[in-house]
Amino acid sequence: MNKAKRIAVIGMGYVGIPAAVLLADAGHKVVGIQRRSQRSGWKIDWLNQGKCPIGGNEPELPEILQRVVRMGRFRATDDYSVLRDVDVVLIDVQTPTDEAHAPIYESLEAASRHVGKHLRVGSLVIVESTVAPGTTEHVVKPILERQSGLRAGLPDGFGLCFSYERVMVGRLVHNIREYPKIVGAIDEESGKVAMELYRSIVRAPVCGTDIVTAEVAKTVENAYRDVQIAFANEVALLCESMGTDVHQVRELVNGLPYDPSAPHANPVRNMHLPGAGVGGHCLPKDSWLLMHGYHQYAESKPGYPLSILTGARHLNDWMPIHMVDLLQTALKEAGKEIRGSRIAVLGYAFLENSDDGRNTPTVPLVEELTRRGATYVIHDPYITEGEGYRIEPDIDRALKSCDAVVVMTKHDEYRALTPEKLEGLLNSKVVIDGRNMFNATEFLDHGFTFKGIGKGNINKIRQRSGTAKTREAISSRSGGNS
Repeated sequence: MNKAKRIAVIGMGYVGIPAAVLLADAGHKVVGIQRRSQRSGWKIDWLNQGKCPIGGNEPELPEILQRVVRMGRFRATDDYSVLRDVDVVLIDVQTPTDEAHAPIYESLEAASRHVGKHLRVGSLVIVESTVAPGTTEHVVKPILERQSGLRAGLPDGFGLCFSYERVMVGRLVHNIREYPKIVGAIDEESGKVAMELYRSIVRAPVCGTDIVTAEVAKTVENAYRDVQIAFANEVALLCESMGTDVHQVRELVNGLPYDPSAPHANPVRNMHLPGAGVGGHCLPKDSWLLMHGYHQYAESKPGYPLSILTGARHLNDWMPIHMVDLLQTALKEAGKEIRGSRIAVLGYAFLENSDDGRNTPTVPLVEELTRRGATYVIHDPYITEGEGYRIEPDIDRALKSCDAVVVMTKHDEYRALTPEKLEGLLNSKVVIDGRNMFNATEFLDHGFTFKGIGKGNINKIRQRSGTAKTREAISSRSGGNS
């Protein structure tokens, strides 16, 4: 590594914290900036004590944080004046979308104003927040130039780059360190400085390009995955209708071997897992960000309707509603109406074994339960409160006297929920599995009404189970003789 940099990272979240501590661990002097708000201000004190605010299972992150705090290479503050003494600023604030799917740049614009006030010639600003293509050039850059009185571009002004992270909860450190890093730069010198910085923490290749290409690449990465999930979800719905199991179909489809002798003729299949909905900070909004950038800044537009990306978004957003449809059908089969029923909703985090509840599909699910007249209790082992929704920490209390269980998150803790355990707690034996968590046969054998995403073969399983029990009973009455 060349000369250590003085770095500020604005936004102490799922991207900012691991990026900051990895840079500090590489020998740079890093300060994290976090607003001291009622919701997030506590992170400042935790970080300065070496305590990791990110819960769940995050390998290496707590240990690296403790180490860099102990060595004096990292601290957190809410004082933006520290920006005047740094060489590089990373902007890692959230960029949500509104009800019309337009980006909300309140935090990004505020961070840019703070940065602009303290910029000096030779400083480098790197936007790591996911944005609509064109945003760095048309939103961030004008604010920085206006606030600083400088022009973007090195060496006579300030450097400007867009470089996104590929983080995933549960793999934050791993993904930053091990995955290729994309750096989009406004000029060659800005790119050179940024790429040198990232090479101090990234073991994979660091690739340079222009800013818009990097912005498009980020949104396309997540849009691609969202479309793949929507494909799996639509196949699951077809399987439900045709009386087959989507997970068996997926296993057979993905079993097609890769043939290196003719990869163009037989490309590998990697059908994704269907499920109860898509959550997290990225996937629910990045297709919309891509389309926003296209509508705002495209130099030309094709004549055909762009429907694949937005269609995938609508389907994935609808899956929690489908979960309630499955629930309503199951309750009716069990002799109950959904109105007046009490439902145990297992999982608030959008991802298993994490404390990340951003854009969780559990929220639209419970909202739909309320619209249909049901009450609910939410349980999650990693989250105590989510956006105003009370979360019951004790799973037995959550299940007690409920009429049905709906699995929204595949937390490991839920694997211990056997039919015998649920029988002792529930009023009615109804299970809706949105994450392929349970073995349907085990629950059917105990008299449960069971439904799952893409499990259209459950009635056949029940029929086979019933036939087997009938044969067993006849065999027992006849002394076991055939």
